[in-house]
Amino acid sequence: MSDKGFSITHQLDEHEWSNEETAAYEAAIEAVNGAVGAYSALIAFEEAKPQPDAAVIADARAAQARLAREREGLRSSDREQIAEARASYARLAREVLGRIA
Repeated sequence: MSDKGFSITHQLDEHEWSNEETAAYEAAIEAVNGAVGAYSALIAFEEAKPQPDAAVIADARAAQARLAREREGLRSSDREQIAEARASYARLAREVLGRIA
């Protein structure tokens, strides 16, 4: 809450979402979350090794932080951004998980 007793959401511009925009946005968020989860799996995999590579773990944690920032930058009204996010983050999750297999 701000010092005036209002949440920050009161400062946002109004936007009406279509069902299609809502579903696409939620799918993009889930794609980012999937990539974050893939990095979690990579971290766990690396930590379970007899001699974990600290650089791999640090890079994965940095990637998770970057993804969290990027997730916050998604805009439901930007259809092109949302479509690209859905594809690229799903691809990233597969690539990261491929490093474990």
